Amino acid sequence: MGRLGFSTTESARLLLFTVFGVLALSVVLAEQEGENLSGLSNNPDKAIFAVRENGTTCLMVEFAVKFLVPYDVLALNGIDLITEQASFTLPRGAEIEGKCESTESEIHITWKNNAYILRIYFSKEFRDKGIEVWKISKVQFVYDTSETSHFINAYNPGKHTASTHRLSALVTPAGRSYVCTAQQTLTLISSDHQKGITVSMYDIQIQPFDIASDFMFSEPYKCITDQRERLEETLPLILGLILGLIIVIILTIYHFHLKLTAAQPQLPRDRSMYKNM
Repeated sequence: MGRLGFSTTESARLLLFTVFGVLALSVVLAEQEGENLSGLSNNPDKAIFAVRENGTTCLMVEFAVKFLVPYDVLALNGIDLITEQASFTLPRGAEIEGKCESTESEIHITWKNNAYILRIYFSKEFRDKGIEVWKISKVQFVYDTSETSHFINAYNPGKHTASTHRLSALVTPAGRSYVCTAQQTLTLISSDHQKGITVSMYDIQIQPFDIASDFMFSEPYKCITDQRERLEETLPLILGLILGLIIVIILTIYHFHLKLTAAQPQLPRDRSMYKNM
């Protein structure tokens, strides 16, 4: 009986080690890494970041981002507080981390030795009629007002976190990338006395799921704003073509009218001439 008990214990340990080994191996095999591809863009304001899993791209973002962050400074009287605005952009040299799953993914962008961290969370869901879409479900921004390149003479400096609430932004059909040249603005609420942080993105192309080719976006899905602006640009051209066509039709009808009039016999206008006819 003692030998049997010992054998059972050893078997259980062996099974446990095997399970842990498989889990550790799966973590290694599912290694995810971030890559900064901003050098591929000719736009000095635009950043390109990718998250890769097992050597294959699973998430890509290409955009320019501007932040507007209010913070307190001490007034000249040394008593009152006044609010200043720090305005800065997302640097191209930021560091990237991320995670890809079947229905959720995220990207973390950090710079200035973690003084700033932008986290964007994506999720998939089914809408009406069983249409599958992806969206940005949350944006979080961590900033440190003791970082003096943007926050000058900040009162009570320190780290703060700003987050969105019940966000559903950039909704896009599954398997496609979201494209928008126009500015898309999000408002985040900060832990610093509930101040409103503005995050503006433009020149956007994002795809957090179902990337078919490495470092390549799938079919674009243009935002409504871009579609409207394109219509506004093409509408004068369309109206000009229609107006030109109408003028051509009128001139053609007038030309045929002149020909028909010229072919008819001309009657004398003087009534006295009718007696001689």
